[in-house]
Amino acid sequence: MISEWFTSEALLAAFLIFVGAFVQTSIGFGLAIVAAPLLFLVSPDYVPAPIVLVALFISILNAMKYRSNIEIGGLKIALMGRIPGSIAGGLLLLYVSGDVLALWLGVLVLLAVVISLMPFRIEPTPTRMGIAGFLSGFFGTSSAIGGPPMALLLQHQDADKLRGNLSAFFVFSSMISLAVQAPVGFLTLHHLWITIPLIPAGWAGYQLARMTTGSLPKEKIRLGALMLCSISGATAVWQGIAAM
Repeated sequence: MISEWFTSEALLAAFLIFVGAFVQTSIGFGLAIVAAPLLFLVSPDYVPAPIVLVALFISILNAMKYRSNIEIGGLKIALMGRIPGSIAGGLLLLYVSGDVLALWLGVLVLLAVVISLMPFRIEPTPTRMGIAGFLSGFFGTSSAIGGPPMALLLQHQDADKLRGNLSAFFVFSSMISLAVQAPVGFLTLHHLWITIPLIPAGWAGYQLARMTTGSLPKEKIRLGALMLCSISGATAVWQGIAAM
């Protein structure tokens, strides 16, 4: 029923998606990192498929905006690695409990924060792109958090090129994850229904980022996102440990 879209739970989920979409549009990735652990606490049904659906929507918008900066050739190997990684992530969903998934989400987010703070540079060679694609598929399909492996390799690109390439990668990789989540029961009509009110929230976050990104220093947005990620990741880890 439509009334389900206006419960306190649904409104909180929409707010988290709004914040995540703002972060992803601002720096190129981060929707799931910010939103997934806390959304899982709101309701496990929101992870992973609804987040992936919103990520697909936001990624299409960003890919269109930064289409002139996209270099598809460099992403092909990563997308090839994404397929077996997504299958492995789908199998993980079949065999882990909700408590373990909460802990998994939190650990992945905290790991992403640590990786983002590392000072060294990793060159995106074909082999590394394939490995990053596999890890992105595994993490993205099982938890919706597939951005960090690719962002780590591409983080030193020009800002618009980073946003464009990550968005293009997420468009295709989100489709791959959804194709795997459906047969294992994590993408159903129920998941589609609860995603509907999240789409306008994601669009609002995208629009706010477009209006403010130019005036806000990228480093401040990045540090703010990392702070939010640390809080949400630590909360998810605590919740997972407490429930086990």
